[in-house]
Amino acid sequence: RPGARRVLRQERGRGATNDRARAWRPSLTQRTLSSMHEHDDSALREILDRCHAIAVLGIKSGADEDAFRVPRYMQQHGHRILPVSPKLTSVLGEACVASLGDLREPADLVNVFRAPQHLPGHTDEILAMRPLPFAVWFQLGIRDDASAARLRAAGIRVVQDLCLMVEHARLHGRAHP
Repeated sequence: RPGARRVLRQERGRGATNDRARAWRPSLTQRTLSSMHEHDDSALREILDRCHAIAVLGIKSGADEDAFRVPRYMQQHGHRILPVSPKLTSVLGEACVASLGDLREPADLVNVFRAPQHLPGHTDEILAMRPLPFAVWFQLGIRDDASAARLRAAGIRVVQDLCLMVEHARLHGRAHP
């Protein structure tokens, strides 16, 4: 199945991480089945083409971490990165804010690198943003159907359990690191 191969490639490209970091991620089979049916390429392409300012919730500063590599890739492809992490002061040449409520400019997309147990609280933060973002993207392995339903009810597009960098590269015909 083409979708299964794509997820396997995504998983292989993630690099080494510790078991604790993977503990909250659903199995490969669960991710493949849930993601394949939820998102079509035209909807993903619309999100990618329409969203230029990306708030990255849970961004990291380590070059070997996905929460750094994905926003760096998006920045290299012309997107404005708005880093959100209470642990950092700056990353990728941008000032970092502690929470979504501290952003000084609107975000078209909120890219989430946080474990699912944190998503209900972050959903409250997202719903308090003005203006609301066009879309919220839960990275590969991150899924919370209740939070997604709340966001969709507010008119926000939601992508769950897919890698923003991989999907951008696939849909725009570009290689990713």
